Amino acid sequence: MILAEKIMEERKKNGWSQEELAEKLGVSRQSVSKWESAQSVPDLQRILEMSRLFGVSTDYLLKDEVESRPIDQASEDSGKDVRRVSMEEANSFLNDNQSFASKIATGCLIVLSCPIPLILIMALQKADILPLAENPAGAIGVIILLAMVAISLIYFIPAGMGFSKWEWLEKEIFDTEYGVDGMVRSKAEKFKSRFVKAITGGSILVFVGVIAICTGAFIDEKNEPLLMALTCVLLACVGIAAFMIVRAGITSDGFSKLLQEGDYSKEEKSNTLLQTITPLYWMVATAIYLGWSFLADSWHISWIVWVIAGLLYGGLSTALRGLHKSNKN
Repeated sequence: MILAEKIMEERKKNGWSQEELAEKLGVSRQSVSKWESAQSVPDLQRILEMSRLFGVSTDYLLKDEVESRPIDQASEDSGKDVRRVSMEEANSFLNDNQSFASKIATGCLIVLSCPIPLILIMALQKADILPLAENPAGAIGVIILLAMVAISLIYFIPAGMGFSKWEWLEKEIFDTEYGVDGMVRSKAEKFKSRFVKAITGGSILVFVGVIAICTGAFIDEKNEPLLMALTCVLLACVGIAAFMIVRAGITSDGFSKLLQEGDYSKEEKSNTLLQTITPLYWMVATAIYLGWSFLADSWHISWIVWVIAGLLYGGLSTALRGLHKSNKN
């Protein structure tokens, strides 16, 4: 193949239009069109940039006699064979990841919503709508709460066990077979609008829940049953928001894992310190959330733990990445 054919083939493999490739190279779409129709030849700087973008050598692009696409540089540097992901494997992973995302999101929804029956029963009891004494009403609520926690485990545990076969995608450096990158990028691009809608919708729901409980307190801060009912509204909003955001986030992460981008880039995979500390960090955050919620009966406010934990994790991960880079240098 000549240079023009190779540029077109590699561009299509990555799922880019001529406009997208032109933007990445800082040239006009007409320039890319002329290159692919062999009406002109890109300069040396553009050749080097395309070599980096496509993950191929300059010899492959420039020499007509080099027909086979060379192995990714990561394979050469490691001195050993690197696992290659086929189109069938990639599609299988994306399907499993979608199922995993739905199950984990549902589990999160149930866990965050489990205090609602308890709080609602106590609100009805205090409003004299439910003909039960406080202790029996509370006992019924606690039983329902524990039952919901148990149900959430039915989602969490099997989902985690079934998805464990794909853990190597997060830890190992791998290559993809022809066409896989383009397919994944195309699906990731189509998912972007859904991701934005999920994050936006989830944020709005949390805001609505906070406004509801604040409005109730403003109207009558001494009306305990009303405030308890509005706390249920807040928890429901937070639970549904978590479902939307978690499902969208896990789905988006699936694309990043296959493309080895973001937190799953080849550089990040070599950061063993970050990989070790991250799960421990979130285990501690979970323990704090559950401890505060159960011991202080603060389900109406303890969800703030996840907001604080998320903000702190951003700083922690940045510091660990900086430490990793300094150690490499």
